[in-house]
Amino acid sequence: MNQAMYDRIRALATKVIRIESSAILALESKIDINFVHACNLLFACTGKIIILGVGKSGHIGRKIAATFASTGSPAFFIHPTEAAHGDLGMISPCDVIILISNSGETPEILTILPIIRRLGAHLIAMTGNINSTLAKEADVILDVSVTQEACPLGLAPTASTTATLVMGDALAIVLLDKKGFTVEDFAHSHPAGTLGKRLLLRVMDVMHTGVEIPQVKFNTPLTLALVEMTRKHLGMTAVTDNDGKLVGVFTDGDLRRTLERGLDIRTLLVNEVMTHTCHAINPHMLAAQALQVMEANKINGLLVTNETQQIVGALNMHDLLRAKIL
Repeated sequence: MNQAMYDRIRALATKVIRIESSAILALESKIDINFVHACNLLFACTGKIIILGVGKSGHIGRKIAATFASTGSPAFFIHPTEAAHGDLGMISPCDVIILISNSGETPEILTILPIIRRLGAHLIAMTGNINSTLAKEADVILDVSVTQEACPLGLAPTASTTATLVMGDALAIVLLDKKGFTVEDFAHSHPAGTLGKRLLLRVMDVMHTGVEIPQVKFNTPLTLALVEMTRKHLGMTAVTDNDGKLVGVFTDGDLRRTLERGLDIRTLLVNEVMTHTCHAINPHMLAAQALQVMEANKINGLLVTNETQQIVGALNMHDLLRAKIL
């Protein structure tokens, strides 16, 4: 690629970014009483937030609906054409409708506009033409007009769709704040995501239980303790007293230190070389917190005990990796 072509590509891309950035910044002056009214309508909505748009506005509408839904405001998208062929039955008087049209004269939207008005649902218009038919019929007008599109032909919706998307994000985030939506709430609506796993998955969900727990009595020969460690594949074994209460742990690290001291493992009991002060956690603790305990203490495994110090589980770093907590 020659220098002239490189410069042309870079200049055009930079211009697009500059135009769309300006369109976003211009929205600041449009966060006015109309925006506040729109937020209040949405906050008071006892039904659903329903968003309609055609073409690129429809794509933006789908994304705005998804953002509302994931931040605590039930919402969905309806295509105006489908609405005119039966999907208007999804709309009830307790819903709030957001109609998106840059021109405010989109035929598919104007066709169903009278029916929506008769249903009695509140109507918010997101439009680039505040004097349009759509704007005149709306309860609240959100002005998303732009001075120019980033498309050099002035045809493809670019800056206008970006401005609409950002206005939708602004609405969603204000609603999130007004509703007191928390990180935990977000996790409940994203249980399959990384954040959801970190905030919802508990130690009891990932720990080994029952016969999978490596454990021996405190007076067990070290050789048998090593057999238990090898069989359970967790790199450690819990050490308990005669009542089954946790008194220590023996790990791969303890074995290395024992060998470095030149001790004969065939003659030792596990309690002679175990770690007496071990880290035990509660099964109700978040798995992400268990990870923090491991990292803070530079260990690869943890034992899980109940309120009477009975061992109920065990886990290591590999279990957290499999659960995608890391």
